[in-house]
Amino acid sequence: MPKHYRPPGKKKEGNVAKYITRNKALNRLQLKLAEFRRLCILKGIHPREPKKKFEGHNKTYYHVKDINFLAHEPLLEKSREIKVHEKKIKKAKAKLNRDLAERLERNLPSFSLDHLVKERYPSFIDALRDMDDPLTMIHLFATLPADRTHKIPVERVHSCRRLSLEWQAFVTRTHSLRKVFISVKGIYYQVEVAGQKITWLTPHVLSQVLPDDVDFRVMLTFVEFYEVLTGFVNFKLYHSIGLKYPPLLNADLEQAAAELYGMMRGLVNEAQLQTDNNESTKPEKDDLVKSVIEDVEFGEREQRLKEKEQRLKESQARLASLQDRLVKMEKDRAGINTETDDSHNGSAIIEKEDTVEEEEDEETKLCKGLFKDLKFYLSREVPRESLLFVIRGFGGSVSWDGRGAPYEESDDSITHQVVDRPTQGHMFLSRDYIQPQWVYDCANSRILLPVDEYLVGRIPPPHLSPFVNNEAEGHVPEYAEAIKRLQSAARNHLLPLPGTDEPEFEAQQSFLASTVARHSEHAEAAAREIEAAAVERAYMDDLSKELSGITYSASLQVDTDVSDDKTEEEGHVVVPKDVPNEAVDDTAMAQMMMTRKSRKLYEAMQMGKSKKRADIELLKRRKREAEEKGLSAKKSKRV
Repeated sequence: MPKHYRPPGKKKEGNVAKYITRNKALNRLQLKLAEFRRLCILKGIHPREPKKKFEGHNKTYYHVKDINFLAHEPLLEKSREIKVHEKKIKKAKAKLNRDLAERLERNLPSFSLDHLVKERYPSFIDALRDMDDPLTMIHLFATLPADRTHKIPVERVHSCRRLSLEWQAFVTRTHSLRKVFISVKGIYYQVEVAGQKITWLTPHVLSQVLPDDVDFRVMLTFVEFYEVLTGFVNFKLYHSIGLKYPPLLNADLEQAAAELYGMMRGLVNEAQLQTDNNESTKPEKDDLVKSVIEDVEFGEREQRLKEKEQRLKESQARLASLQDRLVKMEKDRAGINTETDDSHNGSAIIEKEDTVEEEEDEETKLCKGLFKDLKFYLSREVPRESLLFVIRGFGGSVSWDGRGAPYEESDDSITHQVVDRPTQGHMFLSRDYIQPQWVYDCANSRILLPVDEYLVGRIPPPHLSPFVNNEAEGHVPEYAEAIKRLQSAARNHLLPLPGTDEPEFEAQQSFLASTVARHSEHAEAAAREIEAAAVERAYMDDLSKELSGITYSASLQVDTDVSDDKTEEEGHVVVPKDVPNEAVDDTAMAQMMMTRKSRKLYEAMQMGKSKKRADIELLKRRKREAEEKGLSAKKSKRV
């Protein structure tokens, strides 16, 4: 009888009933591997790892429910229709029937992925939480060249470019940018939208090389879904702040390679147009008079003038009646002196909500006003789009060297010029010439840092990552401490001098008393732990003597002899030698009592901590070596 024999008529049970191999899934769905992989990517279905792999360890397993889910997907039938249609086109071309082939190509069946977005993300917050990978992939393909060998179409590159610009324009409009970090891989950005933190990676603006060992078909399938998802998210975000989607893009700025600035200008113009339209729809007297004048100019004077005068009179009469009613209602309310508790509760709730909104908008206001009164000018050698995105996101105004710039380099109101070359030929005395790192460090620290260390020709300080918690890592760099001191000085959080007033002295005395009491409590607890450990050790010694065959009387006699000798020599009771190592013994005892899984986990934690300590020691050693080299170089220069 085989190992996995199942009698006829008996249902499958366990992993055999829950999971299915990939080959069986392909046979069941009647698909090829590439089509199956594409459908799984679009639907968000991933392989599973069952506890017991009944078909072997070299197989890929999927859940049976996921395969049933794919079997009822409308895209499956649509892909089969497209296959049949392509066969008809191929047959018509083989028969040299060009008219039929062209007609079939024009009527090629199309499909949409909108239902997949609604299916995978039931709420808008779910879509925002999963925007990290889509934004990274879209910004990547926005910089890739269109290539026939890797089948990257031009339309996809343009679509990704447009979606990335729309996203960046929304971020700059709402001032929701929070963190920026430049690394070897690219530039990391983090924004906060609707309470969700979204982080993505943008590649450097360089000529991209397409490697041959990367499967671009899989990446293009992901991008195909991510385009639809990002379009949905951008549409929702734009309408949430009252803007029209998609925004307008100036063709001249697009040709001048200033698409992001053109998109921002399109946002502003759309908002102004929308406000103008809203204001024009209000039935106000001035608008009516303007419209009457226009009608007079076009020759339709009498009829429209009479109609609009009648409408104006009717509207004025309605407004007067409404005002009379409001005055009566206010008088009636003023006459009533009793107020219920519900009104007090309602007002308190409203005040709480207002304070919550102010607390939520505090960081946005801080980011919005960081570069508020500053004007920047970007030289040709700096990354223009990234600096434009960051400076505008933090409330500054920026221009550059090129066509479509808001203002010229000779403008006297420019406060900072961003350059990235060792020397500068012509320099204006009314502005600071800084390196690009100053902008990013100011954005991360939320203050305007001193420009002395970022001037042209100097080596800037280290670019610290805002995504690393230095206190949790156990090593705080010197420049991070300097930035903390500057932040506390900017926010007036300086510590007062000790001993200046009597209340401070009393507070210090109470603090000292509390610390002394705390230390005494810790000492008592340590003494109790030592006593308990001594009792436990005595018990373990007795147990070992009993196992070795020593009788109780003999053990008592040996103990008394040893104690007499020790007391005669030293004059007091001797504490066991192991007592100072109680912590080590406790940890060893705890490890003995652990289960195997917990012990392995504890050992892994200790390995991680030791590795972190080794990294910190390495950083400190490198710092000492660098300081020693600097001192030796200074001494050699003096000599």
